[in-house]
Amino acid sequence: MTITRRFGTAWIALTLSLAAHVLDEATTGFLDVYNPIVRSARARFGWFPMPEFTFGIWLGGLCLLVGALLALAPFAYRGSRITRIAAYPYAAIMVLNGIGHVAGSIYLGRWAPGTTTAPLLLAASIWLLETAGWSATFSTPSR
Repeated sequence: MTITRRFGTAWIALTLSLAAHVLDEATTGFLDVYNPIVRSARARFGWFPMPEFTFGIWLGGLCLLVGALLALAPFAYRGSRITRIAAYPYAAIMVLNGIGHVAGSIYLGRWAPGTTTAPLLLAASIWLLETAGWSATFSTPSR
């Protein structure tokens, strides 16, 4: 498999892992845990920047995000400079997301919503980071 093809496949793998993660969260009551934490943090620290969400807005926004990331896949398969650059924050955010769910489960003392797919996010994120580095080093950007 070519280096740019591996990068494109890793991009798709992370995006499909994110889609599975959204489904996991949506079906296990993620907002029932998330929104009270945000309210509590705001009561304690007035500056807390995280928003509260209604289910429809939250799910719709995440579906749009997954769709946009899938729409970028052809560029990833070409090794586009934009997707190689975007891969770093994309994968880093998903690593933090995966770690957050696992840490949340430990903190809550129970299996938190979204934890089932957190390992997928972590593995796919690491793969994307690895292939982004190789892709950026050994491929020529497409036009």
